[in-house]
Amino acid sequence: MAARPHIRAALFGAAAFSLSLADPAYAQIVVYDPTNFSQNVLTAARELQQINNQIQSLANEAQMLTNQARNLASLPLSTLSQLQSTIQKTQSLLAQAQHIAFDVQQIETAFATTYGSASTGASSSGLMATAQTRWRNSVAAFEDSLKVQAGVVGNISSNGSAMSSLTSASQTATGALQAAQAGNQLLALQSQQLSDLVAVVAAKSRADALEQSRITATESQGQEQYRRFSTRSGYQPGNVTMFHGN
Repeated sequence: MAARPHIRAALFGAAAFSLSLADPAYAQIVVYDPTNFSQNVLTAARELQQINNQIQSLANEAQMLTNQARNLASLPLSTLSQLQSTIQKTQSLLAQAQHIAFDVQQIETAFATTYGSASTGASSSGLMATAQTRWRNSVAAFEDSLKVQAGVVGNISSNGSAMSSLTSASQTATGALQAAQAGNQLLALQSQQLSDLVAVVAAKSRADALEQSRITATESQGQEQYRRFSTRSGYQPGNVTMFHGN
């Protein structure tokens, strides 16, 4: 009976040894190290923070690329062809100037032959023909001026539509490039409107200048005709009775 406690101790030790060999993980869980656990938690937290920082950095880069794409996006609206068409119409009206075009050489020739001082050697019929030419030039110039004005007034509607579209596109631009392109097209529209204004002023000034030149030339011709009439041989000035009394 005295040997039984030793047998029990031996059996218990053998069982414990066999458990440690059969399930080593169980033996590790039983052992708890608070210091090692805290270090593991801190390490995991740091790694998680690094991952979050990397995710945020990637998100920032993605947003930067998105913004760059917006800034480089081209404006889908273009009024260039419309503006070019409008300018060509106005230029065509100016090119249709009758008799005396907007040409320096033609103007010089006309004023040397038609609008200069009345020639003392020209015949009376020649003087009358020249006067008729000047009158036709003035009438044609006024007609040309009215045509240009009508054409420019007709451009107001299309220009207003283009300005509205460009202003809306500028306000809703998604990036710097679209805003700049909308602004450039607005400047082009303003330039086209200024060219229309210049065309109107040029056409009207041409008409006014030709009319003033016609008046001046007519005065010179009148003086020449009076000189011829007053120096005609056989002419005797005298009193003329217009009405006879009873």
